Amino acid sequence: MSTLNETPSSNRLHIGIYGKTNSGKSSLINAFTRQDVSIVADVAGTTTDPVYKPMEINPLGACVIIDTAGFDDDSELGKSRVEKTHLAAEKTDIAVIVLDASCVYQSISKSKEGRSLKFGDVFTDEKKWIDEFKKRNTPVLVVLNKTDLIGDNTSLCMDWLCETLKPGVSKNAGSLELVMASAARKLGIEDIKAALTRLMPEGFGQEFILGDLVNAGDLVLLVMPQDIQAPKGRLILPQVQTLRELLDRKCIVMSVTTDKLTDAIKVMSKPPRLIITDSQVFKYVYENKPVESMLTSFSVLFAAYKGDLPYYVESAKAIDKLTPHSKVLIAECCTHAPLAEDIGRVKLPGMLKKRIGDGLTVDIVSGTDFPQDLTEYDLIIQCGACMFNRKYVLSRIDRAHIQNIPMTNYGVAIAHITGILDNVSMPC
Repeated sequence: MSTLNETPSSNRLHIGIYGKTNSGKSSLINAFTRQDVSIVADVAGTTTDPVYKPMEINPLGACVIIDTAGFDDDSELGKSRVEKTHLAAEKTDIAVIVLDASCVYQSISKSKEGRSLKFGDVFTDEKKWIDEFKKRNTPVLVVLNKTDLIGDNTSLCMDWLCETLKPGVSKNAGSLELVMASAARKLGIEDIKAALTRLMPEGFGQEFILGDLVNAGDLVLLVMPQDIQAPKGRLILPQVQTLRELLDRKCIVMSVTTDKLTDAIKVMSKPPRLIITDSQVFKYVYENKPVESMLTSFSVLFAAYKGDLPYYVESAKAIDKLTPHSKVLIAECCTHAPLAEDIGRVKLPGMLKKRIGDGLTVDIVSGTDFPQDLTEYDLIIQCGACMFNRKYVLSRIDRAHIQNIPMTNYGVAIAHITGILDNVSMPC
């Protein structure tokens, strides 16, 4: 559970570190963070599954550093490790590609073509990953590491990289920059931080969950059924984050469980400007709220905050075209044992089958087990994705969009099924 004083990992800037085995990724991370985050050894393949380390880094703020396995890992477990690296790439806000300076110098000095040698001719894997991040609109920082091993030849290597990787990369590169460093001697660390700051996506961390739905002084009512998904003494993450933002924006907040909704409205001196509810009681709250009050849900808010709300709303229309022969994928972000009142595994499938028929096929996946091939499905319904960062959620949406599969989320789907979607307030 996240407290009001913590930045959830899903809201942190995700910086992924990529490169060949023994390029010095882990050493660079330890020098950069001034902590022993990653195991360092001369044995290839020391880093296996990606290591996710949340921390505060000045001037970047709240970050998650991702140390990945070498993408040239040809060990017995290499294929599985590289697959995990690809998954980490989907979550990465800024990618750091680490090059071994001695490998760069050897390639240049031994080549008969000399400085005319192209980057992709030697660094095939690195070029492939840079191109992949470019497709994802993920900014890339290339770090020439281990410069202490080549001494005065560092300038030669940097010039070659600037010319062959991207002209002018060291000056004003936009979404791709290049710096030199030595993790062993802790050189170039401040240059790395400065480059990462320049590459940080514009407006990152400044988005509001509630958009323009509230202003300072507004009265807001939160309807939060405390079912078995919210253990005693705890609130679920979307409730915590929304409540914190309301307090930060100087709103007047009242929180109730569903059974106290009408009692709360009666004691209020005026109707609340906005009511935010759990999606599973959307219809009940809509039928019992004051006419003057706007209504939305935590799931709808996170659809805008983490995903693509207009796409979700448009995709919800696909529910009307489902038949008993259709196939729906429900994607939960959390991984937990099935619960009797589970909205994704029980309630939402029940609502769909009641509307469409028991013949409807509903598959359920959780965590990061999201299929690459989605073409067997007629609709995808994802949860609010509070546990994932926005970059990863958008990568899922992009995959669905490319394969022409409509994708919506819990709150939008439930509002459509209950016929109140047009009356739900959407943040801008």
